[in-house]
Amino acid sequence: MTDAIRPGPPDRSFKADDEILLIDRKKRRYLVTLTEGGEFHTHSGFVPHDAVIGQVEGAVVRSTRGATFTTFRPTLSDFVLKMPRGAQVIYPKDLGPILMLADIFPGARVLESGIGSGALSMTLLRAGAEVTGYELRGDFAARAQKNVATFGGTSLTDHYTVHERDCYDGIDEQELDRVVLDLPEPWLVVPHAEKALHPGGIIVAYTPTIIQAVQFRERLVASDFELAETIEVLHRGWNIDGTSVRPDHRMVAHTGFLSHARLLPG
Repeated sequence: MTDAIRPGPPDRSFKADDEILLIDRKKRRYLVTLTEGGEFHTHSGFVPHDAVIGQVEGAVVRSTRGATFTTFRPTLSDFVLKMPRGAQVIYPKDLGPILMLADIFPGARVLESGIGSGALSMTLLRAGAEVTGYELRGDFAARAQKNVATFGGTSLTDHYTVHERDCYDGIDEQELDRVVLDLPEPWLVVPHAEKALHPGGIIVAYTPTIIQAVQFRERLVASDFELAETIEVLHRGWNIDGTSVRPDHRMVAHTGFLSHARLLPG
């Protein structure tokens, strides 16, 4: 009996059309789409894309003026902060908690409304959700779909459907697991979410101001949603350099409030 031939390790080298991150000596990050014959230009000269294609993560390449850049594949956080955008994105510090508050799991049927530039969409999709997006603006919808495709290709877009429509007018989908909102008036969606979610389903709303969060919570009180909570996530880094250990002078403080609740049988 012969042993089965085990596949070798995957080819992880950079290829044309890949998104990569170039990091210079000052830790500045540049998001680049590789193209054959392309060039990445900076004040320190340019890096031919062909010098990167075929390399693997961690390779160091030089510009025509001798500047060095380390190459990596962008993380989701890197891509969200550097990707083209038409609307303000939800920051990584809030994207992680949204996954937990919404309890996103592989195969979860999620209605997302207010998709903007697609940061939350790709986060939900990476966690394995089946995402239907409602976006009122066609330019935002197109940008979000392009960003999702650029970051994850068909592994994400096969599970992503976007409709150019207003969530305030209603939700067509039924038996949803989750409803996630980034809208100015999320309280207007609560009655629609009550009908679209199955019992036990979760609604999450991201709101920039506390007044919006209060209005959303007040509408939840008059609904079949229970177990409502509102949180704010603050992100403070620390400087650790030998004996110099202190909080960073700058921090990512307020960005928005995250409110969530669970639908109980009426």
